[in-house]
Amino acid sequence: MTGNAMTGKKLLLLAGDYVEDYEIMVPYQALTMLGFTVDAVCPGKRAGDYVLTAIHDFEGAQTYSEKPGHRFTLTADFEQVNAADYAGLVVPGGRAPEYLRLDPQVIALVRAFSDRPVAAICHGGQLLAAARVISGRTVSAYPACRPEIELAGGVYADIAIDDAVTDGLLVSAPAWPAHPRWLAQFITLLGVTVKLPG
Repeated sequence: MTGNAMTGKKLLLLAGDYVEDYEIMVPYQALTMLGFTVDAVCPGKRAGDYVLTAIHDFEGAQTYSEKPGHRFTLTADFEQVNAADYAGLVVPGGRAPEYLRLDPQVIALVRAFSDRPVAAICHGGQLLAAARVISGRTVSAYPACRPEIELAGGVYADIAIDDAVTDGLLVSAPAWPAHPRWLAQFITLLGVTVKLPG
């Protein structure tokens, strides 16, 4: 199936303030380029509003560094979202998942995608753990999220930072260096075939 065959197929992207910059910008742009309609939403905000992003980088410290990112403009209203309208869900990382997981409507929305492809990256695993949708499943996330993955019954995938893992309809990865593999595995579940070099 080609990208053109995806025209009109809708995906939902969960955003929040201080979402990781690459982890929202790159998937949004790549999936849109393939012909998907990507509705980016945030609780309490409407289409045309924006979320602030944070740039996380790996610069030799014991954890990632954080710098101000960009304004990312939302494309749909959270309150209007009906999970049944979407073919899949994208959960970027950054600091947004730590507070989004406190919203019962967000948790219900994540649970509603149990029968469709879900792509979560980095701290997005915090949201999956809070929604209790990973018990018995192999899940990657930023290494600092490992305890939460395991406490929620998931099997933490200790993989390279540029790798991704698929377990059923769930694709997960540790951080933005994994975008090529993470997005390739996700769109494969959505019916788009890609071949990565190597």
